[in-house]
Amino acid sequence: MLLLKSSLAQDLTDPAALRTALQQAIELEHSTIPPYLYALYSLIQGKNDAIAALIQSVVIEEMTHMALACNILNAIGGAPVIDSPDFIPQYPGPLPGTVESQLTVPLAPFSLDLVKNVFMVIEEPEDPLNYPVVGLRAAAAPPLTIGQFYEKIREALIANGEGIFTGDTSRQVSATYMGITPVTNLAQAVAAIDLIVEQGEGTTTSPQASPTELAHYYRFAEIYHGRQLVPTTAAVPVGAEDAEPFDDGYSYSGPAIAFDPAGVYPVVTNPKAAQYAPGTLARNDCDTFNYSYTGLLQALHQTFNGTPAAIQGAIGAMFTLKTQAIGMMQVVIKPGSPTTAGPSFEYQPTLPADQSA
Repeated sequence: MLLLKSSLAQDLTDPAALRTALQQAIELEHSTIPPYLYALYSLIQGKNDAIAALIQSVVIEEMTHMALACNILNAIGGAPVIDSPDFIPQYPGPLPGTVESQLTVPLAPFSLDLVKNVFMVIEEPEDPLNYPVVGLRAAAAPPLTIGQFYEKIREALIANGEGIFTGDTSRQVSATYMGITPVTNLAQAVAAIDLIVEQGEGTTTSPQASPTELAHYYRFAEIYHGRQLVPTTAAVPVGAEDAEPFDDGYSYSGPAIAFDPAGVYPVVTNPKAAQYAPGTLARNDCDTFNYSYTGLLQALHQTFNGTPAAIQGAIGAMFTLKTQAIGMMQVVIKPGSPTTAGPSFEYQPTLPADQSA
């Protein structure tokens, strides 16, 4: 379980502290996206498609959560900071928010271990519901889960009331097809917080984020267990009689979600641009990707700082990143080596002189 220091949620009835907490939430939501994308892009297209679809669905919602946090911050008179080198965390390393849990998050190719030991830890709720697997594949203030952190923000918004919503409504961003809705009052802010938490963690009684979607933790659990989580009427499904105690109502007994290890590019783990020799295809590709990625952050910064229409360009930039990353993952780092290159997700506002001509 990912835990944050309780100090992040102290004194949130103070509007300035609340704005700081929301900026922290924006940075935290963004920080999960590069690791998820790196694993997603490492899946060879046409193979492991069910897994890719699940990861992609989580990524899209993380982008939505980041956008909603930006809308809330704008609504209470803040200004999201996105176009900054400090906005991007160092990989491998902890996620932003002064994480206490010792979780080191890498940029790594997809594997079941990565899903279990990193992705499910990031998304794990305070009290995850335990369901059986059928057809199993082998003294200080306490820290906060991400869901608890958002609950503290929710409580502070309610405590401050409608009077805190003084932001310029023209800065609100809307993209309903992604679930990004404007926030101009308390009810809309609370609804946005509830959506973020339920999509990430589910509820205390159900793994569902909505009638048609599981929360992120349970989507990753489906990948790890190799089966869909489905409703069940059996107290103990056949084949799970010896399983540990579990919560009624669901089991990982649905259609199989097969994983083919051969369908993953042999991409490097935790790349940095500096590790690729200057002038090589891998280095040029990495520089180009990082330039595009930085351009995306700049577009998002513009979007949430007075130019809402820039969201369309930012969305288009995401497709550019995908094309560049997949192409790069087919480039060997050194002749004779099976390891291929990968993007490093570093801040690079300009291209090297030999590429910018």
